[in-house]
Amino acid sequence: MFTVKQMRYFDALATHLHFRKAAETVFVSQPALSAQIAEMENLAGSPLFERANKSVLLTELGHTLWPRIKVILQEIRALEELTEQKSGILQSRLRLGIIPTIAPYLLPDLIQALKQQYPALTLELREALTDKLLEELRNGELDAVIAAMPVHDPYLTGKHLFDDRFLIATSSNNNDVLPSPLTQGNAALEKLLLLEEGHCLRDQALEVCALPRERTLVNFGATSMATLLQMVSNDMGLTLIPEIAIRSEVPHKRIRIVPFSDNCPRRQVGLFWRKHSLRLADFNALAELTRQAAQPLLLSDNEITQLPKQ
Repeated sequence: MFTVKQMRYFDALATHLHFRKAAETVFVSQPALSAQIAEMENLAGSPLFERANKSVLLTELGHTLWPRIKVILQEIRALEELTEQKSGILQSRLRLGIIPTIAPYLLPDLIQALKQQYPALTLELREALTDKLLEELRNGELDAVIAAMPVHDPYLTGKHLFDDRFLIATSSNNNDVLPSPLTQGNAALEKLLLLEEGHCLRDQALEVCALPRERTLVNFGATSMATLLQMVSNDMGLTLIPEIAIRSEVPHKRIRIVPFSDNCPRRQVGLFWRKHSLRLADFNALAELTRQAAQPLLLSDNEITQLPKQ
C-alpha cells in the first residue's frame, strides 16, 4: 500500500499542481517527488495525475483518493505531535513559515538563538506570502507561521510577538520629504512606491496613507523590500519602511529615514498555529525566543525622536 512519504508527496502535488512547487513544499528534489508519485501510480494501477504541456491535473481516481489521504495525514500528524511533546520543548521537527518582509531581518538572529538554546530542534523554513502560508498551516504542511496580525481564521490561533513601526524612507539626495502624517491629499504620494500585489505590507501601506487599493501610484511593484529600497535610494520615489528592516537595509543605501510627526503607525507581528495543535509549549517557547531576537532590530523611542521630522 502507499507509504506515508508517498501520501505526503501526493498531497503536495495535488495542492500545487506543479512538480517544482510541490517538491519545494516537502523539501525534496523534483526527481525524488516524481519517482514517488510514479510508484504510487504503479501501486494504484492507474494514473493519479494528468501531465500535458507542463500542466498537472488530478485524474478521477486522484480526486477520489485525495480527501482520504488528507484524513490519514492529519491523523499521522496528530500522532507525531503526541510523541513530540514527550521528547521535550522544541526537541523535534518544526516547520515554520515566515513572510518576506520579516524573514531576512529576523531569521539570522532567530536561527542562531534556536541553535544555541534548542540544539536538538530540526527547523524547516518556508518563506511565502501570508495567504499561502496560512493555507499551508491549515493543511498541516506547516506547524507555525510568523506574519502580520490580525489573522481571521476559525481554525487558527496565535499570539502577539512585537510591534513593527512604519517610517518614511526617501533618498538622501531628495529634499521633498512627505508632510506628516500622510494623507491622500499629499501631492508627494504620487511618488509612493509599494510592493507588488499580494504582499500584506502593500495593503498596510495603503491603509497608513488612507489610499484606496485601486489607486495607481507607480507603474512598478517591487517583489522585495530590498528592491524597493534600491529604487528609493536612486531617487525613483519614496516608501514606507518597517522598523525591523532599518538596521539591515539603510546603512548600505543612500536613504534618509523620516518618522511621522505623531505616533508612528505600526503593524503587529504574531505567531500563528492550528487551534487544536498539541504543541502549545513549543509555540510559547518559540514566541519568547522570537521576541528576544527581534528586540535588537527595533529602534528605541530615543532613536526615533532623533530622526529628522521634515
